[in-house]
Amino acid sequence: MGSRLPPRACCDRRKLSLRNRLIAAAVGIVGVSLLLSGALTWVLVRDVELQGAQDQLDRSIATDVALVRQQECRGLQAGCDPVDAQTFESRLQSLVVPSLGGDRLLLLKGNTRRILFDSAGSATGQILSIAASRRVAGIADAQPVFEGQPYLAAAAPIAAARDPLGASFVVIARRQSAISAAAASELIPRLLLAGGAALLLALILVLLVSRSITRPMTQLARAAEDIAAGNYSRRVGIRGEDEVGQLGAAFDRMAEAVERSRRIQREFLASVSHELKTPLTSLIGFSQALTDGSLKTEAERTRAAHIVHEESERVLHMAQELLDLARVEAGTITMNITAVDLAGQINDEVEFVKPRADARQLSLTTDLPPDLPPIAADPDRLHQVLDNLFDNAVKYAPASSEVRVAAVRHAWQVSLVIENALGDVRPDPERMFDRFYRAEPSRAAAAGGVGLGLAISRELISAMKGKMWADLDGGSTLRVHLLLPARQL
Repeated sequence: MGSRLPPRACCDRRKLSLRNRLIAAAVGIVGVSLLLSGALTWVLVRDVELQGAQDQLDRSIATDVALVRQQECRGLQAGCDPVDAQTFESRLQSLVVPSLGGDRLLLLKGNTRRILFDSAGSATGQILSIAASRRVAGIADAQPVFEGQPYLAAAAPIAAARDPLGASFVVIARRQSAISAAAASELIPRLLLAGGAALLLALILVLLVSRSITRPMTQLARAAEDIAAGNYSRRVGIRGEDEVGQLGAAFDRMAEAVERSRRIQREFLASVSHELKTPLTSLIGFSQALTDGSLKTEAERTRAAHIVHEESERVLHMAQELLDLARVEAGTITMNITAVDLAGQINDEVEFVKPRADARQLSLTTDLPPDLPPIAADPDRLHQVLDNLFDNAVKYAPASSEVRVAAVRHAWQVSLVIENALGDVRPDPERMFDRFYRAEPSRAAAAGGVGLGLAISRELISAMKGKMWADLDGGSTLRVHLLLPARQL
């Protein structure tokens, strides 16, 4: 046989699995957030760096123009003795370009914007478009592309007549990739540091949050296993306004309902066993006496057969009541809801029970308004309920007392009250509708009742969309209330 983990190990495994999923999800979310924020930060920083580089070119172009103009003359005397074009280009390459720190020097012809000189040597002869700068007066900006690489450029005018090449503009160009690389070299370490710190903080928070979630979940799992093992008194006691607290409260309510259901089931089985024991004992005893010939006289045999018949009817009646109760509680009973004349139904019930009431010198009075509307009910089931209520009232009311029936019309409902005086034994209104409840068990048993009639009646009234309850008026009168829906005409 395969090994089986104990309940605690199962709970710990589920706990670890849930915690790992929470951590993985949090790490994934934090990672995606860091990537998105890092990419956005990089785009913003790059734009700022490019803007800063353009500003720097615009402001430093004047110095670069001065360096270029110094290379146009042979000496430093007041008058300028221009050098030839070859010497001028050689001076630019050896004296000016090294001071530009990797920037590219270009000279443009004034009217055509054709490149006359390129320190890199590859763009000579190309046309370069420039536009006036919005930041620095007298300066022009450009964003040329050389050898497939985008550049930022600043241009300033010079005297074309003095320049050996006849150039009208000096242009300083800086490759955008170099600007981006410089920005990345400064930004990436900081992003990594900030991302690592954020990830570490997120992991700490996730561990704390996962612990606050997995701990009650583990507690709930263990409690569920205890209930499954038969410990119905197990509770978790988890409370709070969040979803976990609501789940804990719901679990405890469920556990209470399960415990109550199991208790009712045990009590029900014990009650059924007890109720069946007496008639079955009588049936066995008297049937044995009939078969073994121990009853000598015809009167004894007749009395034994009569008892066997009564006890058999009692068992059959209890079985039928149990079947009706089970069907009503399961919702499988068929209801034929129609308009019922409640006043006529009550009058019929009063006439039916009147002989028994007269035998006990009980007075039956009714108070039914003439405009009592019809109710929505099943006539047969309503008769069953009223017959049970009248029978109980006549059976348990003290002799020479009164049983009173009153009905009241409401907007969309009709209320009915059946009240009778109480003798020495007073029932508990809160328990009257429990299965097998008896205010006086010995008397009920002698009368043939088993305590199921009121339980069935309340379930039938509930199935007809009504309500039934009981209370004591002054402690000496029992009142049973029925609230039934009026028929909508």
